[in-house]
Amino acid sequence: HHLLMAADGTIKLDRGAPVCHQRPSGTLLLRSMAEALDAGAMGIILTGMGDDGAEGLAAIRRGGGYTITEDESTAVVYGMPAVAVEIGASMERLPLPAIAPRMRAITQLAEVRS
Repeated sequence: HHLLMAADGTIKLDRGAPVCHQRPSGTLLLRSMAEALDAGAMGIILTGMGDDGAEGLAAIRRGGGYTITEDESTAVVYGMPAVAVEIGASMERLPLPAIAPRMRAITQLAEVRS
């Protein structure tokens, strides 16, 4: 099943066709987050093979959300993050141990602004 975020923010399962030969598809999940959350979305792609997730991450960035990819220095397989970087979907490339602290910092900034 694909995991998708609906317009009302709920999560749903979908038995649609595979995307990029994947089901579940990171691309579909991230695209649905971009549509549901606009600038409030945050997407992160970690280690993995292929290009799944890259187009969805690009949708988040185009919508004003924040995007991060795992840096090559810590990725076991740099395929998925590399594609996202190549297409301009990644705002930041960080080593794995730096990703969670950066996520916390971004969400704390967002809370202060609202």
